[in-house]
Amino acid sequence: MATSTKKPEQHTENEHKNEFLTFVLGEENYALDIMTVKEIRGYEQVTKIANAPDYIKGVLNLRGDIVPIIDLRIKFGVGQATYNEFTIVIMLMIDERIVGIVVDEVSDVIKVGTSQIKPPPEFGVAFDSAYLHGLTTISEQMIILVNIQKLISSDELGLYDPAVTAEQD
Repeated sequence: MATSTKKPEQHTENEHKNEFLTFVLGEENYALDIMTVKEIRGYEQVTKIANAPDYIKGVLNLRGDIVPIIDLRIKFGVGQATYNEFTIVIMLMIDERIVGIVVDEVSDVIKVGTSQIKPPPEFGVAFDSAYLHGLTTISEQMIILVNIQKLISSDELGLYDPAVTAEQD
């Protein structure tokens, strides 16, 4: 019997693990693929865009690139949307475009194997489960794995017009 319990452990030790950057929104822990992260910065004043949804705080000039800034706390209806020296913006590279997301705090980088990811529920989270990779538990803490590429490029956010994007390619 001892042999049969070790085989799955050996399998999980050898399985491919992806790295995720964990962050906090309100009371919940989230994570996104570390490969999409360009940099982590403090919040700075943005230029507001007329008629933009409230979760799109505006744009800023990042070394010549005009970057939209999305406050995920407002988008998902979690956490206090305060802006001070502790507010964090994660700059992401999504489909060759830079996008900033505002979060409460950045926690850690974790490695998660495929076998550690549970399928997302159809309810009980702040946003559509189509934008989730799934859920995992690290040190007895549930972490929601966000498919940030799918969320940022979604029509729901409306950041990029697919027709304009197709013309640029």
